[in-house]
Amino acid sequence: MSQQQTKNSITLKGSAQIICEYLRFAINSVLFQRGLYPPESFKAEQEYGLTLLISEDPLIKGFISDILRKSEEWILKKEVKKLSLVIINVSNKEVLECWDFNVQYEEGDVVLSKEKNEKVSSKDLKKIQLEIRDVMLQVAATISYLPLLDCRCSFDIYVHANPECNIPEKWMEAAPISITNAQNVQLKSFSTNLHKMDTVVTYKLMD
Repeated sequence: MSQQQTKNSITLKGSAQIICEYLRFAINSVLFQRGLYPPESFKAEQEYGLTLLISEDPLIKGFISDILRKSEEWILKKEVKKLSLVIINVSNKEVLECWDFNVQYEEGDVVLSKEKNEKVSSKDLKKIQLEIRDVMLQVAATISYLPLLDCRCSFDIYVHANPECNIPEKWMEAAPISITNAQNVQLKSFSTNLHKMDTVVTYKLMD
């Protein structure tokens, strides 16, 4: 991990990096475990004490990286409420599944922040990584009982940001996400004490 840290503390930038690194692994894990792309197009990486799979497809890597790079900037400015990973039936464009990654903004260590003259968290990095590990394990466990995706699917990522944000030209405004006959599962959350991440998956109950 490359989070920027000061002595015994995590900066806002470091916290945003932790959030976006989790998003990179979580999004790739869903794409792999839901079988959207061939397993041989993923490579194993070790993180949080786990073996996690990351897509090596240049288009997918570039797409996810671009979104997370911009999202990190916006998270630093408190301009993102959530990111949504949407799984879509290619043939009829129906949304079958949506993974919402909700960002909440926390105050960090108020006393230490005054000392350092910037907002920081004194939460131990190892504790944060253990919390993320628990969430990643729950992502895998949840996927194991979701309905089988028995059609060709694609994915998209929606960033729910403030309208005043400087939106890149190639990005488009998306329609609201709607899933018929929906069920949802609330996963565990984790926190850096500067940002809290809640993960919820909503899926269509198949007939």
